[in-house]
Order: sequence, then structure tokens, then C-alpha cells
Amino acid sequence: MSEETKTMNKLHIGHNIEVLKTIESNSVDVAITSPPYDDLRKYKGNYKLDLTELGKEIHRVLKDGGIYAMIIQDQTKDFGKSLSSFRTAIDHCDIIGFKLFETCIYKKQGSEGAWWNKRFRVDHEYIHIFLKGKRPQYFNKESIKIPSKHGGKTMTGCATRKTDGTTLKSKSVTINKLKCPGTIWDYANGGDKNKLKRKHPAVFPDKIPNDLINVFCPENGLVLDPMCGSGSTIVQAVKNNRNFIGIDIEKEYIDIVKERLNVECEYDYEAK
Repeated sequence: MSEETKTMNKLHIGHNIEVLKTIESNSVDVAITSPPYDDLRKYKGNYKLDLTELGKEIHRVLKDGGIYAMIIQDQTKDFGKSLSSFRTAIDHCDIIGFKLFETCIYKKQGSEGAWWNKRFRVDHEYIHIFLKGKRPQYFNKESIKIPSKHGGKTMTGCATRKTDGTTLKSKSVTINKLKCPGTIWDYANGGDKNKLKRKHPAVFPDKIPNDLINVFCPENGLVLDPMCGSGSTIVQAVKNNRNFIGIDIEKEYIDIVKERLNVECEYDYEAK
């Protein structure tokens, strides 16, 4: 039995870096997670997380062309941002060897903070999308297209300006009914009533991993979440016919993931 077979479609309790060391190199298509940034999330015991060391192991287990998507934000203290998200992105490129394929903005509908009178409401997080290798092995943005406001209409007078300053002859263009959302990803944040999921203190919309999986992971590919928490990435992997590896240091969270798989996917983890 290969190392990949022994770890695939398994939920692991333990320190993510130690568990990752047991996973075969160049075996994972996509890794998705939201790390506990700036020590805002507390764990039992003496658990310490080094995002750079974690990133090195993720880089090793990813296939060439694989993607590592990190949902992250900065703490605000004394009216200043920690800049952890930016430092992490730079370190992953300069120290580990990833490319920053893109940074998308996760725009959170229903964010708290409208009553703050000395600062703006924080209604976004960053989705750093890191690439191992020269180009993504798989990319399908058709799966996340959204309705275009003026889809089906004809735009007249459309002209292309050339680099020398001249303009090509104008022409009429029919606007596509669907469009790519670009780099601003808008998700409802406050309407999730999933009681199982809400047992975890820090959750994000299931549609985030759903979209990332469909864009970057081929069917029957392997999805990794090294801090799987309430299991949104794992649940979406199963719903989208992908294999998974989930890791968390807390047994209670792994138990939540197992229950969610059973309830939401009719996937009996214990019977596998």
C-alpha cells in the first residue's frame, strides 16, 4: 500500500506538520485552509503554528501545478494592522518557492462592525492563491461564472485602443450572459445556520472551498486541509467527487467533520 493510499480519504488528529511528513510528495492537487492568524484562535496545550514551516510541507506534497489557497486576515491593534497576511504571502514566495498566482478578496456580506465610529467596518478577508510550478495543472473558471448585469445586450461603439495610441474601427459586441467574478468574491457570511459547523469558533462559507475546488482541482483529484476545523473543505471535496485529507489537532473538531460528512454527504466515515 502506497503512502498516498494510506492517507487518502482519512481524517488525522495531530500536529499538521508531523502528519504532513507522512504524506507522499507530489500527491496533492489542491490545499485549502484558513490558519489561526495573530494568535486570535486558542488551542489546548502548547500548540504553536509556524506558517512558513507548514507551507514548506504543503509545497512538498503538492503536485507540480498544484494550488495552495489560504484564507487569512490581519488583526487590528491600536488602530494599526498586523500585516501578517502580507508577510505570509511574501515568505511563501521568497522562502518556500511558491508563486502568488492571485490574491482574491473574500467580501463578507453581513459583517459586524457597522457601529464602529473611529474606523471602517472590516468586511473582507484575503484569499492568497499560491502556485507550485510554472502554471496551474487545472483551471476551470466556467464553474464559478455569475450572471452578467447586461448579459445578452449589444454594446455599440466598442473600439480597441492600440499601444501606439491609435484606435481600431468600432464594432458592436454582444455581452455574454455569464461572466467570471474576477478577484472580488462575494459571499453571504451571516446566514449560515448549520449547527454542526457553528460548533467551531472560526468558520467561513462552504462556497469558498466549493469554488476553489471546482476551479483548481480535477475530478477525482486530492484535496488537503491541514487545519480542517469544522470540515467545510472536506465536505465540499466529497460533494464534488474529490478525494480528501483532513488534519486537525483537536479531536472534537475531527468528530464534527465526521458527523457533517454523515449528515450532509451520507458518507459514513467509520465504514470506509
